[in-house]
Amino acid sequence: MNQQNSVDKIFLATVLLLLISGFFIFISASLGLHARGGARFTAIIFNQFFFGIVLGLIAMVFFSKIYYRKWKKYALPIFIFSLALTALTFIPFFGFEHGGAKRWISLWKFSFQPAEFLKFGVILYLSAWYALIRQKVHTVKWGFLPLCIILGISGGILLAQPDTGTFLVIAGTSVILFLIAGGRWKHLFSIAVMGVVVFAILIFTRPYIMDRVLTFIDPSRDPNGAGWQIRQSLIAIGSGEMFGKGFGQSVQKFNFLPEPIGDSVFAVAGEEFGFTGSVAIIILFILFLLRGLYLARRAPDLFSGLLVSGIVIMIVIQSFINIASILGVFPLTGLPLIFISHGGTAMLITLAMLGIVLNVSRHKQNT
Repeated sequence: MNQQNSVDKIFLATVLLLLISGFFIFISASLGLHARGGARFTAIIFNQFFFGIVLGLIAMVFFSKIYYRKWKKYALPIFIFSLALTALTFIPFFGFEHGGAKRWISLWKFSFQPAEFLKFGVILYLSAWYALIRQKVHTVKWGFLPLCIILGISGGILLAQPDTGTFLVIAGTSVILFLIAGGRWKHLFSIAVMGVVVFAILIFTRPYIMDRVLTFIDPSRDPNGAGWQIRQSLIAIGSGEMFGKGFGQSVQKFNFLPEPIGDSVFAVAGEEFGFTGSVAIIILFILFLLRGLYLARRAPDLFSGLLVSGIVIMIVIQSFINIASILGVFPLTGLPLIFISHGGTAMLITLAMLGIVLNVSRHKQNT
């Protein structure tokens, strides 16, 4: 099939708005890290701009020109490769530990988090599988059981690292894809029960998760320890009031907010742009989701519709978990805010996936 249509301009404009606004917020947040003597400001900005945005946009353009159906053929090999790559974090020569977690692979001077590849691998494989067995998704053997196996294997690797936040994103996206493809709600109840059991086991076997849950329930219980991040985040957001202190004027990013360019970056945005700016960011993500689901509904076939749905839902789930945790309405997970937080690999892979969405938009049905 020839690709005669152009990409969806509304979706592309939404992505670029998120990317541009996110980079300016990142620049301001980076000043806080630089002031602590943790890293050179120019090095931080260059890495984010070049490895994340520039290479990411190149990848987005490149993948937007690859016919989406080609991905279906390689869904299983890509999924297996992403699992193997994520498992390499446990091999000393490849993986390295930071903050008590083995989530990164280091090759020479380049490091990345392979779980970003696993997100795409799971979404791609589930989309291909559900498209293949479309009339049997509602059955236990063909629909529910494969979902449990995929989540079990992925979860086993991620929880061993540990990376609970990424597993939550993958699990949430996978379950929603299952329902979109035609899965039964009663199976969702079974998954929910298993999820509660697993979560309860993690709470009582991993002290850091217990700390986060207790801090979520009572942020004042350990103000200088486990409760420090959420308290400082709320102070930052509250001090921004309606319209914020202005670009670059955040105080909390200096010596108060942990990881101001990481999972605390939304607090910096809230302090500098206030309630109005914070709502604007949330609205952009909602527009991104709605336009993405519109493209999924107009997709030419079930595989592409599920793939587009999975990509945009995964991005929004992770972003909203980050925002909710910084606002104190969800336990802290350490997940970065997509399009804004530091992470060249995550940005690169995100934009590459969005290139696939843009390719599908070339073939969208107009009726």
